[in-house]
Amino acid sequence: MGNYIIRRTLFAIPTLIAISLIIFAILDLAPGDPTSQLPLTLPEAVKEQIRESLGFNDPFIIKWVKWMQLMFINEPLNAIDSLFGTCIGDCEGRARIISWSSRAPAIDIIYQRLPQTLWVLGLAFLFGTLIAIPIGVISAYKQYSAFDNVGTFVTMIGYSVPTFFTGLLAIFIFSVWLRWFPSFYDTTHVVNWTSWDSIWKQIEQMIMPVSVLTLFNAAALSRFTRASVLDNLNEDYVRTARSKGLGENKVVITHVMRNSMIPVVTLIALSIPGIFAGAIITEQIFRINGLGALLITAIGQGDVPMVQTLTFIFAVLIVIFNLIADVTYGVLDPRIRYD
Repeated sequence: MGNYIIRRTLFAIPTLIAISLIIFAILDLAPGDPTSQLPLTLPEAVKEQIRESLGFNDPFIIKWVKWMQLMFINEPLNAIDSLFGTCIGDCEGRARIISWSSRAPAIDIIYQRLPQTLWVLGLAFLFGTLIAIPIGVISAYKQYSAFDNVGTFVTMIGYSVPTFFTGLLAIFIFSVWLRWFPSFYDTTHVVNWTSWDSIWKQIEQMIMPVSVLTLFNAAALSRFTRASVLDNLNEDYVRTARSKGLGENKVVITHVMRNSMIPVVTLIALSIPGIFAGAIITEQIFRINGLGALLITAIGQGDVPMVQTLTFIFAVLIVIFNLIADVTYGVLDPRIRYD
């Protein structure tokens, strides 16, 4: 297992380099100018100096190599210095990836927006997973029962109806009509864990966006879990376990679920990076100032460095969680060996 992890980690390095080249090339070809957000009265000579200082006029390969240095060396070093209070090298004069629109380091802005996304998207993913797996297993075990029919009906609605519709419907019913919850998310609210009023305000404003995303996440995952469990319920090893006198709970939980979770783990692992990418539509509806809203704003403003950074971070997370999923396979199924 250890050798496999080392091999996959080493293989991930050229993969990420290739991904970074593709992302950088596509966005470098897109229209964009670091001076586009500056006042029109600014002299053209000053704008040209700004372009030169940001390396905008450099050849493509030079810009890519500089960006790689910033992303793979400077930004990780800056993160280490921030976390541990150290100063590695020239920490004061170290170059950073600068957002064209805000003129601030892109990673710092992402770090500021991350808690809002984790509050909503993280909880929605967690609740969706905890709800979906039991529903999928029970629906498969009690196939065509009332529970299965109701579960199928609800999950099909949750998966087929887009989140922008369920979000607007939730706002209309629970905010406009019943006035139970606020219609928009207050991103300026800082939770005071010693004050129940502050905690309840945070819970109150999270209920609708978390519920909308939980329904969508649980719907997709529960259908996938149901199909996977159904494939295993009729296998020979299940009949053998039952013929040996094992109880149904032990057969389902120990044997069926363990094998059925292998494809489910893949879906979960590949969905986790989506938490950090942000639910763009849902964040726009509920005015959540998270990573999804940041990406939309950066695209609208032609902020190429911010879009490149967000996209590459998302790609890195996909590679990492792919590795985690592969390692988990060996834990769930002893027949899988990597050595």
